[in-house]
This record gives sequence, structure tokens and C-alpha cells, in this order.
Amino acid sequence: MFRTKRSGLVRRLWRSRAPGEGDGEADTRAHGTGGCCMGKAAKVSKPNPGSEAELKALTHSILKRIKEKQLEALLQAVESKGGARSPCLLLPGKVDSRLGQHSYPLPLLLCKVFRWPDLRHSSEIKRLPCCESYGKMNPELVCCNPHHMSRLCELESPPPPYSRYPMDFLKPPDSSDSVPSSTETGGTHFLAPGGLSDSQVLQEPGDHSHWCVVAYWEEKTRVGRLYSVQEPSLDIFYDLPQGNGFCLGQLNSDNKSQLVQKVRSKIGYGIQLTKEADGVWVYNRSCYPIFIKSATLDNPDSRTLLVHKVFPGFSIKAFDYEKAYSLQRPNDHEFTQQPWTGFTVQISFVKGWGQCYTRQFISSCPCWLEVIFNNR
Repeated sequence: MFRTKRSGLVRRLWRSRAPGEGDGEADTRAHGTGGCCMGKAAKVSKPNPGSEAELKALTHSILKRIKEKQLEALLQAVESKGGARSPCLLLPGKVDSRLGQHSYPLPLLLCKVFRWPDLRHSSEIKRLPCCESYGKMNPELVCCNPHHMSRLCELESPPPPYSRYPMDFLKPPDSSDSVPSSTETGGTHFLAPGGLSDSQVLQEPGDHSHWCVVAYWEEKTRVGRLYSVQEPSLDIFYDLPQGNGFCLGQLNSDNKSQLVQKVRSKIGYGIQLTKEADGVWVYNRSCYPIFIKSATLDNPDSRTLLVHKVFPGFSIKAFDYEKAYSLQRPNDHEFTQQPWTGFTVQISFVKGWGQCYTRQFISSCPCWLEVIFNNR
């Protein structure tokens, strides 16, 4: 009975492996369609050498050495595509497995099998904070759970610097695209063109209780209250019983737009927002691309900030505190006459905006987030 159950788990895991190149619909779902500003790492590359039979034999030999409870946890993670919380899969860290002419560490191999068949090197992946191996160097046991890792989104080179400041900062405050609103802090929250906000008005002097606040928008209307974030990591999702964080599906919305309803249904697992030592990272947990705009992602002297497309399963460092402080230019009179939006990040679900899209401003996107960082 023990052997039969173990064999059944191994067979189910193999059937749940990530589709390889040439599987058509699955490839489109995993990588989306092309577009500007997508990370170089997001582009589909040729799979590594090694036949399907060789990969199957190697995977089965590894899985059969794993404890039954670990197999069950791995299967739960793989079948839920990371939606269900799963424990670490701790295996010897120094064991390499050969596939074709290449030798892969176990974490990399399982990521190739269950998530990204075109993955080539460990430098392309990043551990998530939920992992016990996060931040540890060469432990004897390392987590091999493929859903405790994300793939790094490498940015394209920025465009030439056509002007000194991003265009969003130079538009007059009475622009017709501006959308004023009221916040829970009692002040006036003014959205500059494109939905960017002046983060300074959200901060009370000496307030260190939160590191950011999150606002959820549907087109030009903010839905629900501001969500204050104290914990280092926050899941923002639509409607998942496993989720622990900001559930957008519980917010009352009167928007009847069919497009908004359609995009809402695609948010799913949403994103994970994490404050780390080097900045704030965003991990796309959903099955569809997200789009991010941040002052610290690009050359501040470029004509306009780029909107970056982040594919499912990828992570991007959306905000860099050190860079943001250096961009403030406190002694620059011209710059300080405009609302400073460097401590705000905008994230849109499914639909993009900007120079590569029909929507020029994020306030035209069906469902989007405004993340405003506490700079005190």
C-alpha cells in the first residue's frame, strides 16, 4: 500500500509538470504575448538539451527518494500553482543532477520540471521570503519547493534622455486628467496626471507604524479604504481562502463595466509585495501579466518613465529606497515646484498603459494598485 501511494504521487507530479516548448496554448498562458519593456528573462529561449525520456527518468529517480509527506506537500504546491501555502522541501543542497551535457542543482532542476522548462542558471531565480532557505548561504539542506522561488525580471535598457525630468512631473496641476480624491488620513490626496500621487500628504510627522499604504482603483475610482502595511510581506489577491493579506474581492465596488468585471476575475492569486534589505520586490503570483511603473526602475533623466511588463512567476525590484532618496534633489528649486512622486509605485493587473498601449494613463486601466511608501 505504501509503495502504491508513493508511486501514485510521483505519477501525479509528473503529469503536473510545466509544458515544454511547442505546447502552444500552455506557452501562451505562461509567457503572454510580446510587448515593450518586458524583462529580457521573460523572453522564451530554447529548452536545454536532454530528451523527454531522460528528464522523466531523472525526475522519477529524485522524487522516489523524497519522503511521502514531502511528496504530498510538493503535489499540493504544484497543483495549486503556488496558491496554496506549502512547506519547504528540504533536500541536500550539494547534490547535482545531470541532464544531457549539463549538471543542475536540485532546486534548479525542479524549477525546470514544474515551472520554467527554459530555465538555465540559478542566477535567474530568486527565493521568496516564505522559504526557510531565504537569505542563507550554502546550507546543508536547501529548499527545493519550486513555488518558493520566483524568476527574476531583467529590465530592458532605458531610452535616451530626451529631457531632464519625466513628463509626468512637468504637466500642470490643473490638467484634465487629474483626479482629486479624499483619503482616510483626512487630507486631500491629489492624483497627478496618469494617477501618480504626492506621497508626502499621506504621512504624519514621525509616523513609523507602517512602511507603505496600498490603494485599490477601478479606472478613476478608488475602491475601499487605504490598506496600511506593517508586516514585511503582503499578499494582494482577489478571492482566495488560502490568502493572508489584502483581499480585493471583499471590497464593495459599484463598477458595472464588463471590462472591469473581466479583469477582476483574472486577478486570482494576485501579487506579493515584500520589503527586503535592498528595496521592495513585487512577485506576480497570478496567471496573467502585471504592469509596473516606478521612478526607481528607470533613468530619471529619460523623457518618460517606462511601464514594465512582468510575467506570471516573475519578480521585479519595484522600488529602491536609496535611489528614491537620491532622486529627490532637495536643493533643486525647479524640481520641488512639482509634486514628488518618487515614493509611489503603480501596478496594473492584466492591462498595460503608456506609450505602447491605447491607454495612456493608469486611470484608464480596469483594475490597478497605488503603493505609497512611508519615507519618514
